[in-house]
Amino acid sequence: MSWVTIIWSMAASASLTMAAMNLLIWWKQRSARANLLFSLTAIGAAAFAYCELSMMRAQTPAEFAAALKWGHVAIWFVVVPLVGFLRLYLHAGRLWLAWVVGGTRTLALLLNFLIGQNLNYLEVVRLVPVSLFGEPVMVAQGVPNPWQIVAHVNVFLLLVFCADVTVTVWRRGEHRKAVMVGGSIILFQLVAFAETLLVFWGFVRAPITLSLAFLGLVAAMGYELTREVLSAAQTARELRENEARMSLAVGAADLGLWIRDFTRNEIWASETWRRLFDFASPESLTFEHVLQRVHPEDREAVERVMAEARAGKGQYETDFRLLLPSGEVRWIASRGGIEFDAMGKALMARGVARDITATKKSEQESHLLRQEIAHAGRVSLMGQLASALAHEISQPLGAILRNAEAADLFMQQASPDLDEIRAIVADIRADDQRAGMVIDRMRALLRRNELDVRPIAVGELVADVVDLVQADALARRVKLNADVSDSLPRVRGDRVHLQQVLLNLIVNGMDALEGSNRQVRQVDVAAHLNDARMVEIAVGDTGSGIPDDALPRVFDPFYTTKPTGMGIGLAVSRTIIEAHGGRIWAENDPRGGAIFRFALPLDEEAAPS
Repeated sequence: MSWVTIIWSMAASASLTMAAMNLLIWWKQRSARANLLFSLTAIGAAAFAYCELSMMRAQTPAEFAAALKWGHVAIWFVVVPLVGFLRLYLHAGRLWLAWVVGGTRTLALLLNFLIGQNLNYLEVVRLVPVSLFGEPVMVAQGVPNPWQIVAHVNVFLLLVFCADVTVTVWRRGEHRKAVMVGGSIILFQLVAFAETLLVFWGFVRAPITLSLAFLGLVAAMGYELTREVLSAAQTARELRENEARMSLAVGAADLGLWIRDFTRNEIWASETWRRLFDFASPESLTFEHVLQRVHPEDREAVERVMAEARAGKGQYETDFRLLLPSGEVRWIASRGGIEFDAMGKALMARGVARDITATKKSEQESHLLRQEIAHAGRVSLMGQLASALAHEISQPLGAILRNAEAADLFMQQASPDLDEIRAIVADIRADDQRAGMVIDRMRALLRRNELDVRPIAVGELVADVVDLVQADALARRVKLNADVSDSLPRVRGDRVHLQQVLLNLIVNGMDALEGSNRQVRQVDVAAHLNDARMVEIAVGDTGSGIPDDALPRVFDPFYTTKPTGMGIGLAVSRTIIEAHGGRIWAENDPRGGAIFRFALPLDEEAAPS
């Protein structure tokens, strides 16, 4: 029985077995390039074991020299793929150093075929038998090739590269990988380096056994890859269990799952997700297919949200409409995140989608209802102001009638005074415009308007409302004061809606003075720029104030402290102010009465720097 043949054959078989396993993994999953490189290293180790056995069994110096020459080809397949494996698998090692290692090994291979019988010997003179495991094997005696220094330099550079990789992986906190892969490779390379120096320069007479060191190197790499495969299998089992649980939860919540693979531009989606987007089950999907389902008006926004998440934000959240082939419009809420590799490259997106069409319809119905309530509030206020407005309109109409009668009298004269007639006509025009302005303000407040957001001068806003309600204030014997500086910056909002809020607050202030025995019956309107860089408008009265238990609830819908109130005005006012990005609140004045305040954001172009 030849122990040498058995051991070297087993070493080659073990290397080939590991190579075949990892080659199969690469064949099934072409992105597993580290497994392919490991397979090439293992094949190189097996080939060198065959060359070593051929050298030990050589009958002539020429056979030995030829086996050693082809052994350098096997070593090239060990070293170069090994460098690539370390770069890909451990994501470490300087790239320039990796190229230098590969380049010097390729140079050594070329010199192996160009100078001498091989890289190590210019000439193999004789074969000398030595004992290994109790049986004779052949070793060479000959003239050393001085160019074998290139191979030694290559091995030294490989050791430096492996040390660089190991230190980097250790500093990353992956201590086990640093020891098992980097440390093991360095150890076996040191053993092989020492053996080649001693044998090929003639310091010791012993057979070449580098394949045993290569086997240890391959075993360390294979152990780590096998451990990763087992870990992946365990993870896959856990994922299947988690997927089953998640499917139950997702099905109960009617959520659709989707996963986008950026590398292959493919999308996996659950049945619920496909049903939401109206895709058939076997249909293959890409992101472009999904975008075609998105409503044209929302498509650009969806692309922008996904691009921002992929560029580094990591998370995305968006609502958008689908325009299905049947013509149906469906609202979708989509949430998810992006996964990146160690280099920051986006690998895949995962997310969930939910049908929110019913919710959106409810929001639209609520919005329409709020508009109707606001309109009803404006009509109600107009009803309260009707008599005062009629009185205000009757004044310019009466003046127009009197001026017209006076003009008729002047025209009956033989030589009418034209200057006087022109003055009467100017008065008629002015009274007509005044009556028209009153009617226009009333008509604007009665219109059902959506928000028409524009820059608004606060002074003009307050003045319009004060002019509208001034006649009612006189009828109620209420003094109405407005203190608004013309230098205030503009706000951004809907003039009619903001007028409605201010009108509600002023009328409420006058209502609070009904039945009051106070000598001072007054409503004050003021505005200023507050610390939050917002314009704050305050409406205060000199009434009895708001009861402490009612103060937190005054803005609640259908809550009122008036005997004949509906509890709508303040609730609508809060909705309007919040829709403008502001806030509204109430407080009691320590001097007596109540103060209602609301703050509005400044118009960006008019905001002071």
